[in-house]
Amino acid sequence: MKLEMLDTSIFIAYVVGLLIIALWISRNEKAEGRNTEDYFLASKSLPWWAIGASLIASNISAEQIIGMSGSGYALGLAIASYEWMAAITLIIVGKYLLPIFLKNGIFTMPQYLEQRFDSRVKTTLALFWIAVYIFVNLTAVLWLGGLAIQTVAGVDWMFGMIFLAVFSIAYSLYGGLKAVAYTDILQVVLLVFGGLLLSYLALVEVSDGQGFIAGFSVLTHELPGHFDMILSPDNENYMNLPGISVLVGGLWVMNISYWGFNQYIIQRALAAKDLKEAQKGIAFAAYLKLLMPVIVVLPGIAAVILYPQLTSPDQAYPSMMELMPVGIKGLVFAALVAAIVSSLASMTNSISTIFTMDIYRPLQPNKSQNHYVHIGRIATLVALGLALITAQPLLGQFDQAFQYIQEFTGVFTPGITVIFLMGMFWKRTTSQGALSAAIGSAIFSFALKFTFPDLPFMDRIGLVFLLCLALTVVVSILTASKEGDESSNQSVSLDEVSFATDRGFNLAAIGCVIILTFFYVTWW
Repeated sequence: MKLEMLDTSIFIAYVVGLLIIALWISRNEKAEGRNTEDYFLASKSLPWWAIGASLIASNISAEQIIGMSGSGYALGLAIASYEWMAAITLIIVGKYLLPIFLKNGIFTMPQYLEQRFDSRVKTTLALFWIAVYIFVNLTAVLWLGGLAIQTVAGVDWMFGMIFLAVFSIAYSLYGGLKAVAYTDILQVVLLVFGGLLLSYLALVEVSDGQGFIAGFSVLTHELPGHFDMILSPDNENYMNLPGISVLVGGLWVMNISYWGFNQYIIQRALAAKDLKEAQKGIAFAAYLKLLMPVIVVLPGIAAVILYPQLTSPDQAYPSMMELMPVGIKGLVFAALVAAIVSSLASMTNSISTIFTMDIYRPLQPNKSQNHYVHIGRIATLVALGLALITAQPLLGQFDQAFQYIQEFTGVFTPGITVIFLMGMFWKRTTSQGALSAAIGSAIFSFALKFTFPDLPFMDRIGLVFLLCLALTVVVSILTASKEGDESSNQSVSLDEVSFATDRGFNLAAIGCVIILTFFYVTWW
């Protein structure tokens, strides 16, 4: 498939327009002076609508659009649990986790761990996150993005990856988080519009022109198994989504870790003007998450009927773009690229933040603010360079990239979740207890994987979480007297942290629960 001249012109106009907006934002920032708070936390001035839009733009990328659409092709609507359960998770994060982080005025997640525990825990987790962001997240986004550009525009995947990397640098390297967050607003509008339009056209095509409602009826009638939200043990995809575990098991651990303790996600909320503004942004993002399966999963299900002979599920979304008329195809292609470069910019900004603030600054503590910003930019370039080199070797052999990412990160997710939750809500947690959770997570995960190979990875995550929880309690009790640090630091104290939320946030939370209940009851 190739883009027509009109499609290419629209796409070029989008690229140029985004760069102009980003440079304008960056020039305004330059007039105010540049320090680490300006560059890494957007001067702590983001409004709720920018926070919510940027959260979704950072989250929805190639591995979400292409990977989750591919999973929709392979196993159906059940994969939407990742999106819908995330909406509830965001509400929980907004009410119980954000107040603690904002009260402590942190830049990064490792910084909180240093306040709560010590530099060993901070450095261990900082190095881990940098490695995962570069060799799992960045590589996945670049690889799937390159394949999408090759499928849609006919450009070689390597040149596609280079274009995405250069484009993300062009609009984010100078302006930092503020340029990323405000351009994300445009990205999300384009993403939602393009995604909804593609879903609409797909349903119309499925129904042979009878309308999108008729098309949805055709899908539910022809592919009833693709609309089972809770998979039974005899389902061939049960290993990926093990039945009721998506509601009460390991998916909660994964979601809380991703939305609550993931730097490139939570960094937007840390940059809020105040707690109330951050919570409104979180609630806004939760409702956008409810919409995401319509945009990313539904086209994949429709592709089962329209393109039944695909050699790889991850070809579903790019192939569906053939339905687009000339002109609109360029717009939807721009939406896909918008999601990709937004996530690249967000990830590289967070990598540079963690490296600069948690690794480099403690080694060089007396440098100027401009020096640290400069180091952050160098870290961005190095991270993207490494990801470009390793993307194809790491991900080129996998069929469903989204499931691969979940499986890999699931090895460490339980330990990270235990470290933060215990550190925040149990005063007796020690540094040794935290480190034991980090190490134990990998050991328990690999032990269960090889001992019980038929255990679904989501159930394995739940079990590893419980084992790490028990290990942390035992080790903390045994080492409390040795560390002798009165529950580490004052940051553990919740006495001055208010978990009260206003009426608007509470109504949003109730509405989210009602909508999700309806979804699961309808497609149980």
